[in-house]
Amino acid sequence: MLMSVKTVTLSEDAYLVLASRKREGESFSEVVRRLVRSEHSLREFVGGWSDAPTAKYARFEAWVEQSDRRSRSEMRRLGPPR
Repeated sequence: MLMSVKTVTLSEDAYLVLASRKREGESFSEVVRRLVRSEHSLREFVGGWSDAPTAKYARFEAWVEQSDRRSRSEMRRLGPPR
């Protein structure tokens, strides 16, 4: 089966995110297919934290923010993929 090829332009930060999700031996096409297959609609999560205690939600929110800062710092440290 002959498969056509398309060129897609990504911003540098989007490329870094995609490259960081790439597994050994995996093509970028395979990464995109895997990620799209595994994503869930945000509608599935609406109201999911509505009954969470305020303190627990605040700890979770702080953890997410800290993880984001660490990820951005690590991406800057590593620089663009070679």
